[in-house]
Amino acid sequence: MSTFGQSQARGRLEDRRFVTGAGGYVDDIAPAGALQAYVFRSPVAHADITALDVDDARAMPGVHLVLTAQDLRAAGITQGMAASLIRNRDGSKGAAPMRPLLAEGRVRFVGEALALVVADTLHQARMAAEAIFFDFDELPAHVDNAPGGTLIHPEAPDNIAFDWAHGDAAACDAALAASAHRVTLTAQDNRIIVNSMEPRGCFAEWNDSRLHLCVNGQGVWDQKAELAQMLSLPEDAVRVTNPDVGGGFGMKGMTYPEYFVVSQAARALGRPVRWMSDRTEAMLTDNAGRDLVTEAEIGFDADYRITAYRVNVTSNLGAYNSGYAQFIQSDLFARVLTGPYDIKTVYLNTVGIYTNTTQVDAYRGAGRPEAIYALERIMDRAARELGIDPWELRRRNFIPPAAFPYKTQSGETYDVGEFARVLDKSDAQADVAGFAARRDADAARGRLRGIGLCYYVESILGSPTEHAAIEFNDDGTVSLYVGTQSNGQGHETVYTRFLSERTGIPEGDIRIIQGDSDRIAIGGGTGGSRSVTVQSAATLVTVTAMIAAFTPFLAEELGVAEDDLRFEDGQFRAEASNRHPTLQEAAEMARAAGRTDLLRHREKTTLDGRSYPNGAHVAEVEIDPETGTVTVDRYTVTDDFGVLMNPQMVAGQVHGGVAQGLGQALSEHVVHDADGQLLTASFMDYAMPRAADMPMISFDTEPVPSTGNPLGMKGCGEAGTVGALAAIANAVQDAVWDRGIRQVDMPFTPMRVWKLLHEG
Repeated sequence: MSTFGQSQARGRLEDRRFVTGAGGYVDDIAPAGALQAYVFRSPVAHADITALDVDDARAMPGVHLVLTAQDLRAAGITQGMAASLIRNRDGSKGAAPMRPLLAEGRVRFVGEALALVVADTLHQARMAAEAIFFDFDELPAHVDNAPGGTLIHPEAPDNIAFDWAHGDAAACDAALAASAHRVTLTAQDNRIIVNSMEPRGCFAEWNDSRLHLCVNGQGVWDQKAELAQMLSLPEDAVRVTNPDVGGGFGMKGMTYPEYFVVSQAARALGRPVRWMSDRTEAMLTDNAGRDLVTEAEIGFDADYRITAYRVNVTSNLGAYNSGYAQFIQSDLFARVLTGPYDIKTVYLNTVGIYTNTTQVDAYRGAGRPEAIYALERIMDRAARELGIDPWELRRRNFIPPAAFPYKTQSGETYDVGEFARVLDKSDAQADVAGFAARRDADAARGRLRGIGLCYYVESILGSPTEHAAIEFNDDGTVSLYVGTQSNGQGHETVYTRFLSERTGIPEGDIRIIQGDSDRIAIGGGTGGSRSVTVQSAATLVTVTAMIAAFTPFLAEELGVAEDDLRFEDGQFRAEASNRHPTLQEAAEMARAAGRTDLLRHREKTTLDGRSYPNGAHVAEVEIDPETGTVTVDRYTVTDDFGVLMNPQMVAGQVHGGVAQGLGQALSEHVVHDADGQLLTASFMDYAMPRAADMPMISFDTEPVPSTGNPLGMKGCGEAGTVGALAAIANAVQDAVWDRGIRQVDMPFTPMRVWKLLHEG
């Protein structure tokens, strides 16, 4: 534990520069005189390209370059976008159709890039794009999340991208058949657009035959490797940097075609080139989230204990594979398939479908919110159909504390868990006992009130290995090099304070270095709620090695026995000496003695196991039957995040996650017409949640320290979203159950809910 005050709630160090406009975002720091890029995109969802004439565009004022797929091929760039492929249940790999950087031969979704125009100004580039002649033979669009329809890729018959399974289907069917009770549910998980505050963007520059790509991403090393491969460069000829980033949420965790094409444009012109998407462009081209239908069946014995759980998922991938798309609703969904429950028999089958829509990939939680949503919706449905209290049904099926470490049917090993204890605290915190009185008071006003519970388990993802380096600089400051990337979460605050607490180095003297492939040799980037846990563990190992390295040097300098020298309260001390140098003073002594080897320390660590944050979300909603308006009136979260680094920032992460879950549950919904046109391509049509939609969120923790890392932490970044969806949906279902309504689906917009109430 920390000597200097871990788990204190203090403000964020980076906030002053952000709120005063001093942040260094990619569009702020592009090189002076950089040319402006604009992407010409397909206006149709599915068509054969019959003509793409850019000659007039090339002749427009201020235009320096127009790139098409033909130009890329002439430059030797022939590869498609990289994507991970999952194994089908027959052992073959999922479909791998080529996704070109710029469309050639055919376009497959509205917004697919056809050409890149580079000009002196953005206005000139836009005007030149207007001069491009694009002709096509339109084809029928396949937009339904179901097999069949017009073939999009010959590599994927019936538009099936993959057919993946986990578990024993026959055993699951037999266990369900033998169950005393069986309950089924179909859950629709609506598509959303991420809408990070800062849209995607980048700039590229070449210096001495070396590429520098600055991109607002979630890590630099995958980008670096893919750039080198795509542009046929040695990896040491590529530098990737991530500056300040205004939100990622998984959507910025992978590469996009624009980054490669902008890099090639800068190489062809010998000048820096910048590109920044506008909001509608982002809505058309950023990887979307969710978009699946889950059919679930669960069995219980006579004592209401779960006997088996079967799940069939149909997942919309969009027009192409994105970076990790095939794994989101299959492997990652499976990680928390059984949630907090002791379920011995399971079967999961996921079928991925190509459609003529934008790609779908990771969004805050990446598969785990979707799995928990299905599980907690069917647990709630089961409680209602079986006539048992929803809280009691969950308690009856929780994995008992004595069963930990517990290996789930999907192969995860939960290290610790006291789910009933967390739920007990949640009951008191949410005043569940007082709900009946609140419901009756609402009924007297002609309103409906419902309460919903979601007990979630989250599996932290990403590499368990991370690196850290600590360097003592000439000016007396100390640099901490990290392998993760902040997207606004507050990493600078957390890492600075952790290092200060462990070493006594003043916070004001610490500089966090991130997001630069030249300065940091390797790292795991940010995603899957891994950052603070793995990075702090790596820093701890580095601090330990650093103190061990300084000890023999200082023992000789101070004239004491090495075994008598100890480091405590930020100083080296020995009984035989009245000198007690700090680490910074020790570094200056080493510098004076020519011991430059002591001025930089780099270590890596690999965690023993994942952490599994878990907790209870309780939502209370009020519905106005006359308008269908759903108001989240009360919201209570009780989480087990293990040991907290900064409770105030953890609460902020939970609030943000709940807000994104609430947005999907109540208002956010991507709509395409039958021709594949996006009808929700602006904030006039796509309903982001507003401050007035958010309730006050009561947040507390009931920690059970993890054994998977030396600090006892459990990641918190995505947990709010994992728990929010089912809590709100179950509350809406509760509110309308006595009206005879047995099926409710997100988003719970006023029109949808009004129609449910008035049309049955």
